[in-house]
Amino acid sequence: MEYRELGNTGEKVSILGFGAMRLPTNGENNQINKEKSEELLSYGIDNGINIIDTAYSFHANEIHGGAGNSEPFLGEFLETGYRDKVYLQTKMPSWLIEKEEDLEFYLDEQLKRLKTDHIDNYLLHGVNNENWENYKNANIVEFLDNILSDGRVKHVGFSTHGTVETLFILTAEYDKWEMALTQMNFLDETYQTGIEGLNILSQMGLGNMIMEPLRGGRLVQNVPENIMEIWNTAEEKRTPIEWALEYLWNMENVSCVFSGMNSLEHLKTNIEIASKSKVNMISENDKKVIKDVAEEYRQNKGNDCTSCGYCMPCPNKVNIPHCFREYNMGNILNSPKGSARQYFTYFEDKALAHHCTQCGDCVNMCPQAINIPEEMKKVEEYFGDKFNHF
Repeated sequence: MEYRELGNTGEKVSILGFGAMRLPTNGENNQINKEKSEELLSYGIDNGINIIDTAYSFHANEIHGGAGNSEPFLGEFLETGYRDKVYLQTKMPSWLIEKEEDLEFYLDEQLKRLKTDHIDNYLLHGVNNENWENYKNANIVEFLDNILSDGRVKHVGFSTHGTVETLFILTAEYDKWEMALTQMNFLDETYQTGIEGLNILSQMGLGNMIMEPLRGGRLVQNVPENIMEIWNTAEEKRTPIEWALEYLWNMENVSCVFSGMNSLEHLKTNIEIASKSKVNMISENDKKVIKDVAEEYRQNKGNDCTSCGYCMPCPNKVNIPHCFREYNMGNILNSPKGSARQYFTYFEDKALAHHCTQCGDCVNMCPQAINIPEEMKKVEEYFGDKFNHF
């Protein structure tokens, strides 16, 4: 297993991290199968993984809801002798922060749930421009300084599904960030913070950690025949999962890639790939193959939205580019349910397509001449108005 510097923290983390959001369950999302999950974590740590990522809400029955069962499960598991072998990373529930007292309340509760006296990496979960204002009103800067000082937290960072603008806001208003967790895969190069964001964070000395490397598994499951034909033109033959992971590990500014591994077979495969991966291992020809695959996937998109943002702001606060992006991605990967998770999770309900009033103010602003009101109807029909992933 290769270990890379996590920004300027002085810590070295395994390039493969264990994401504890999709542990094996007994049917319901909040019912973790402890035996299978313990087997996975033990095997992973014993074979080189030294960082685990969880969050307050992981393995709850509602996305961005209340307390989930991932943290308590990990607290019990790590007590068996693994706590000193891993960097433990969790996240504050940003959507639950309303006042200054909430900051202390949730951190203290998470320390108890994790049965530890300190958290190695503490991230603000899913920060966007709106909830960052809530954080500032709760005096987040002083809070972060205090928890670094008193030792309850070793390093601080944030996760975000926002834009590059979000990164600039966060880094301008707090200068002690040490790491960021962002979404990245070969289909998301220009989505959310994308490659541009990785470069910006790296230049600032922050560690880059990656989530959704397989887009919830959809980049490696039921791969269409036409996509496999392109993969097979590469100089070096790889499986779809090798392409997805090695694409990220090929970048020297990627510190760690988190995968939500819920089977021993999946875990062993990822560890094997990680054991032979390194920076600059993909040839220039094969980099072009990756781009060709991404372009072929995009041929199945639902509409021609380029996420330019000219249609914004919407007078009804609908996030038109987000709605179209996940609608298109669902069509591209033939996975409406998979895209529904991202569609409903990363923005508040008021930003979603079912709040479009068909006013038409956006139509003349679209350089692609998309009939946005009509397309929003398609998005609403595609996803509905309620998240039913579980």
